[in-house]
Amino acid sequence: MAEVTNKKALLALAIGGFGIGMTEFVIMGILPDVAAALNISIPKAGHFISAYALGVVVGAPLLTTIGNKWAPHKMLLYLMIWFTVFNTISAFADSYSLLLVARFLSGLPHGAFFGIGAVVAGKLAREGKSAKAIATMFSGLTIANVIGVPLGTYVGHHYHWSISFMIVGVIGIITMLSIYFWMPKVETTPSRGMANEFKVFKNLDFLGLIVLTMVGTGGFFAWYSYIAPLITDVAGLNENIVSYAMIIAGLGMVVGNFVGAKLAEIFSPLKAVIISLVVMVCVLLINSFVASSGYVVLLMTFIIGMTAFTVSTPIQMAVIKSAKGSEMLGSSANQSAFNMGNASGAFFAGLPIAYGLSYTSASIVGAIMASSGVVLAISILWYRKNKATKKGLAFQN
Repeated sequence: MAEVTNKKALLALAIGGFGIGMTEFVIMGILPDVAAALNISIPKAGHFISAYALGVVVGAPLLTTIGNKWAPHKMLLYLMIWFTVFNTISAFADSYSLLLVARFLSGLPHGAFFGIGAVVAGKLAREGKSAKAIATMFSGLTIANVIGVPLGTYVGHHYHWSISFMIVGVIGIITMLSIYFWMPKVETTPSRGMANEFKVFKNLDFLGLIVLTMVGTGGFFAWYSYIAPLITDVAGLNENIVSYAMIIAGLGMVVGNFVGAKLAEIFSPLKAVIISLVVMVCVLLINSFVASSGYVVLLMTFIIGMTAFTVSTPIQMAVIKSAKGSEMLGSSANQSAFNMGNASGAFFAGLPIAYGLSYTSASIVGAIMASSGVVLAISILWYRKNKATKKGLAFQN
C-alpha cells in the first residue's frame, strides 16, 4: 500500500511540475498575442518573462525559509494554492502593470515547489531509487514542453492568450487535489531557525554547486534561447517548423531526464554531472558546424535537449547532499540558479549575435559555458578530496 501511495505522491509532484513548466514557457509562444491584446510592443511584453524569472529567484529561498514551520506536504499544498491563484489572475489581467505583477507573484512558488518536492521525492523513494523519484517529479516539467506549451501556444494564437493561463489554473487545482489526497506526511529535519538555515551559504562546496548549476545549465539556454532563428535563418527551414522543433527538444528533455537519473545511480551525482556536461560541450560544438542542414539541425535539437536534461536530477541530488541540515533551502536555491542560468545563457549568447556573428555562435557560447561547468565540477571534486585528506577521512565524491 505504501508503494502505491508513494507512486501517487510522485504523480502529484509531476502534475505540479507540468503546470509550472507550462506557465514558464508558454508565455514565449504567445508573446505576440499578449502584446497585441495589451497594446504594447513585443520587447515590452518580454518583461513578463523576466518578471516570472525574477519571481523564481526571489521566491525559492524566501518561501522555503518562511515555510519551514509547516510540514512539507502542507507547504507543497500552500505553494500550489498560491501558484493557482496568481496564474488565474494572469488570465484576467487587462493591463501591462497587472500582468507584470501577476507574473512575478506566480513565479514565487516555482523554485520552492521543485526544491521541497525534490527532497520529498527522495524520501518517498525506495532505497537506491531517489534519483528516479526526483526525475519523476521533473518529468512533469519536461512533458510540459511536449504537450502543455504547444497546446497553450495553439489556443493562445487561435482563440485568446488568456485561455493558456486558465488551463494552467485548472492544472493547479488538479495538483492541489492530488497533493491533498495522495501526499503522505513526510518527516524532515526540523528547522534550525532562519539564521542557521542560511549558514549553508557559507559552505564553499554548496556555493560551488550553485554556481555550477548556473554556468552549466546556462550552456543549454545559450543555445535554446536562439533556436528559432537558428532553424529559420541558418538551416533555412520554414518558420512553421519552429513549433515542431520545440516539441522535438521537449521529447529529448523527457528522455534525458531519466537518462540523467540512471547516470546518478551508476556514478556519483557529481560525476554524472561531469559526464553530462562533457557530452553537452561536444554536441553544442558539433551543432555549430552542422546547423545549416535542415534535417541534421532537427536531429541535433533532440540530442541537445536530451543531453541538457541529463544534468537536472544529478545536480539536484548533489546540492541536497551538500546542504546537510538545510536540504530544502539548498534544493530551492538551486532552482534559483537554474533560472539565473536561463538569463545568463541568453545574455552571453546574444553578445556575439549583436556584433553581427551568425546564430551558430550561440552554440559555441553554450559550449564554453558548459566546459566552464566541467572545470568547476572537477574543482569541487578536488576540493572535497583535499578537505577529506586534511581531516584524515575517506574521500566521498
